[in-house]
Amino acid sequence: MTESIATQLKQASKGLLFLSESDAPFEVISWQTQEQLTPTKLLELTEHPPDAPVELRTVDEFFAIATQEEDWHDEDERETVKRFQNLVSVLKQNLSQLQVYRVGSTDIDAYIVGVTPSGNWMGLSTQLVET
Repeated sequence: MTESIATQLKQASKGLLFLSESDAPFEVISWQTQEQLTPTKLLELTEHPPDAPVELRTVDEFFAIATQEEDWHDEDERETVKRFQNLVSVLKQNLSQLQVYRVGSTDIDAYIVGVTPSGNWMGLSTQLVET
């Protein structure tokens, strides 16, 4: 089951870049732990310093710009919006307790994670640059 979710996430995110001041790809992440995921636990799992700033966002907040079609979008941009909408749908269909953890302040590591049906944590990671 977990392999299937990882495959779906990999397919849905393939070729997509999260737009910020640097456009970064997504990577599938999986943690074989059934502990409650807290900011402290996330920092431990991702080997960030324990005092690194962590900001929480909902999946909809995090992907808001990427999933919103605009009148001025060309055909390629509209297709990219549809792919991001599909990615959010795949995340929501397969993972419960979805949450986005943004770690850092300028160079930000983002972790979009939720709980698999087997109880482990899985999702995607990407990087953002915000100055």
